[in-house]
Formats: sequence, C-alpha cells, structure tokens
Amino acid sequence: MNQPRRLFIRRLALQAGLMAAAALPQLAAAQSSPFLTGATALQSNILAWLTPIAVILVMLLGAMAMANRMSWAWCIGAILGIAIAFGASQIVSWVRGMFGV
Repeated sequence: MNQPRRLFIRRLALQAGLMAAAALPQLAAAQSSPFLTGATALQSNILAWLTPIAVILVMLLGAMAMANRMSWAWCIGAILGIAIAFGASQIVSWVRGMFGV
C-alpha cells in the first residue's frame, strides 16, 4: 500500500474510535471512583482481620482487670476504643446525616 492510503486508513480508524467514545460515555465512566472501591475493600479486609484479634483482646483485658493487674478504667477505655474503631463507618454516616452532607 502506498503512504497516503495508510494515512487515510489511520485517520478513519481514529475518527471511528473517537465517535464511538463520544457516543457511549457510560462505557467510559463505568466505575464511578476506583479509589472509593479500593478503600472500601481495604476497610472490609482490615475489619475481617481485626475482628478475632479484638475479641481475644477484650477477653484478655477483662481477665487482667478481674485479676487486678490493670485498672478497670483502662479496660473500659480500650473496649470503647475498639467499639469506636469498628463502628467508624456508622458514626461517620450518622454525623453526615446530622449535617445534611
């Protein structure tokens, strides 16, 4: 093939591709936010790993407080911290709902 014909075919293919992309914008924006999807997956993985660790930690804290090895205030504070950490998404959605965001 000669050079002008190749150039014509390339331009035609480029124009067809641009027209297809302009005609189907929903395919170009199929995923709303890849960062949000990744953050949600990371959060669920971390919670899945930390759930059994938190259960064991609560048992150990309770046993140490009952054996008078640590203060009950530290034990209750740690349990509240675990509850806040696991309920963070619900707390954030509750606060956002209060302020209408």
